[in-house]
Amino acid sequence: MRIAIAGGGPGGLYLSILLKRLDPSHEVVVHERNAPDDTFGFGVVFSDETLAAFEAADPESYAEIAAAFVRWSEIDVHYRGEVVTSGGHGFSAMGRKDLLGILQRRAAGLGVELHFRSEVAELEGDLVVAADGVNSTLRAAYGFEPRLDRRRATYAWFGTDHVFDAFTFIIAETPRGVVQVHAYPYSDTRSTFIVESTGVQLDRAQCEDLFGYRLIENRTRWINFVTVRNPFWRREHVVLLGDAAHTAHFSIGSGTKLAMEDAISLAWAVREGDIDAYEAERRPIVESTQRAAQGSLEWFEGIGRYVHQEPRLFAFNLLTRSRRITYGELRKRDPDFVASVAADPPMFTPFTLRGLTLRNRVVVSPMDMYSSVDGTPGDFHLVHLGARALGGAGLVMTEMICTSAAGRITPGCGGLYAEEHTAAWKRIVDFVHTHSRSAIGCQLGHSGRKGSTKLMWEGDNEPLDEGNWPLIAPSPIPWDDAHQTPREMTRADMDDVRDQFVAATRRAAAAGFDLLELHMAHGYLLSSFLSPRTNVREDEYGTDRAKFPLEVLAACRAVWDGPLSVRISATDWVDGGFDGDAAVAFARRLQAAGCDIVDVSTGQVVPDQQPAYGRSYQTPYADRIRNEVGMPVIAVGAISSYDDVNTIILAGRADLCALARPHLWDPHWTLHAAAEQGVEMEWIPQYRSGAREPQTGKDVRRMPLRRFDEVHA
Repeated sequence: MRIAIAGGGPGGLYLSILLKRLDPSHEVVVHERNAPDDTFGFGVVFSDETLAAFEAADPESYAEIAAAFVRWSEIDVHYRGEVVTSGGHGFSAMGRKDLLGILQRRAAGLGVELHFRSEVAELEGDLVVAADGVNSTLRAAYGFEPRLDRRRATYAWFGTDHVFDAFTFIIAETPRGVVQVHAYPYSDTRSTFIVESTGVQLDRAQCEDLFGYRLIENRTRWINFVTVRNPFWRREHVVLLGDAAHTAHFSIGSGTKLAMEDAISLAWAVREGDIDAYEAERRPIVESTQRAAQGSLEWFEGIGRYVHQEPRLFAFNLLTRSRRITYGELRKRDPDFVASVAADPPMFTPFTLRGLTLRNRVVVSPMDMYSSVDGTPGDFHLVHLGARALGGAGLVMTEMICTSAAGRITPGCGGLYAEEHTAAWKRIVDFVHTHSRSAIGCQLGHSGRKGSTKLMWEGDNEPLDEGNWPLIAPSPIPWDDAHQTPREMTRADMDDVRDQFVAATRRAAAAGFDLLELHMAHGYLLSSFLSPRTNVREDEYGTDRAKFPLEVLAACRAVWDGPLSVRISATDWVDGGFDGDAAVAFARRLQAAGCDIVDVSTGQVVPDQQPAYGRSYQTPYADRIRNEVGMPVIAVGAISSYDDVNTIILAGRADLCALARPHLWDPHWTLHAAAEQGVEMEWIPQYRSGAREPQTGKDVRRMPLRRFDEVHA
């Protein structure tokens, strides 16, 4: 094959090496716009996993690369006059210029044709590879369609002749904002020293004065990081590689590492004669890395919201910022460090809210069961909610209980708009209080334009075939073309809805619920007032979209003495919708109106949403509200392990964690989590004979542990 590569960085060079190793008859040409000894930046970092792949792909270049490595295993966080150290991590780094020299010599020795100072707009070959960086010339020339996300923070890449002995983060608080350093050694004489900030840009001398190290420039300038995403990496015979295809923020990984791993995958795909296998293999890995990098870069963009934390907690928060390193993983790497931050698993610490003390931080998330009859819950709800309460969660939430028959989502939705509903819910509440130590919360809501639909298993969010009831909404905008158009609400409608919420709140109190939650999320009635995509009114309720939801909150607060939660969708996941900034502003108003805790979900407001799914993907929105507004929050969404719960709680990202599907899989999820972590929890007398730790068979009641109640008395 005739293979032309634009870009003589590590990715392009490594690909040329592997292609020639696989088949010396390949004609491989590399065009690089810079001189052979030009380079941007100072050092590059690799993980042990990547090094193993390098060794297998080309042992000769690996041996020379490995000989140049500087290795270390610790991370130091310099913060407020203290240095907090966490060990057991494992890093390898080397100079970028040294790496390029090794790869250039290896490529030339294998017969790769190298052209430096060669700027190309297009190339000819059986295969053309665009490995020419973030601002790829070939990517544009061949019609690729990149999405470029230019971030708010800026950074400057320096070097220093101070040799750090760990991966080092230095946090400096200045009158203009927080400035942070990402530093690591890459030789026995120098270290990389990246200065990053949102809103603060310092020249070299100012950075030297602030941090106390002599700095070295190499084409250094303040730039915004750009996340590159491409919907496709191949167009006919042209393939993207490395930064031309994707970027991931330097705080979570090396672009060099990703590009060289791309090269291995693409070379193997060429060998097999299936170029599409390259993207099929690499895209899931890259997108996972980008999700982690996104979490990390956003954490650093918002670092100012965490500077109230004490040093060890701040360091734990920093180390777990991407959600790849967790409480459990850190316990394996450095148990002493984790023990210095938390003596007990954080999920089993109590939490008090307006006089209600929950024995742990686990919440059974509201889950619609669509099994009520004319709004009345029955035996199914008793067993469903009762079982989860017996399973040990601190708080069990009902499904959305509707405030009127017309406010139901489906004919099977529960209600609190008739006296028989109160009695039915009281039966469930009494069971929870009698047979468990869980609290139980009532979620109240009105379906709005999303009402009059089939039961979920008959057709998710599909209108009823017959028997539809009229819908109301802030604006006459249907969910989609298949749904009926709701009637725009009048002031009289608002009064009726507000009064229905108040009446339902009184019934919730009569039923004995411990906590009340108002559903202002997921595109239901109160949520649809908040979003500019669903509320286009021209009156005061369109000018101030929070006005009516806050009126409902105030009316319910007036008749409810216990803790009150509000569930929100912190983003619509669409341009021009409700977003994170709006969520923070709304949370401030909720707090002022008497809301005790915000249950932070996202999306489901409009059908054209584009969520960025991933593990704990909604938690950053809860984190931001908790640490910017200063009020308690519940995190929810793809939280599935007790390790995630421990990490979220200890890092200060949320006060409670709500889990749905894990509790469908295992009603005793919390008790089992306690047993696996060696925490003794009280099992009900009827179940104690089954209280054995799954792996060892040990009776958790007789394990030599302090009782939870004694620890936290």
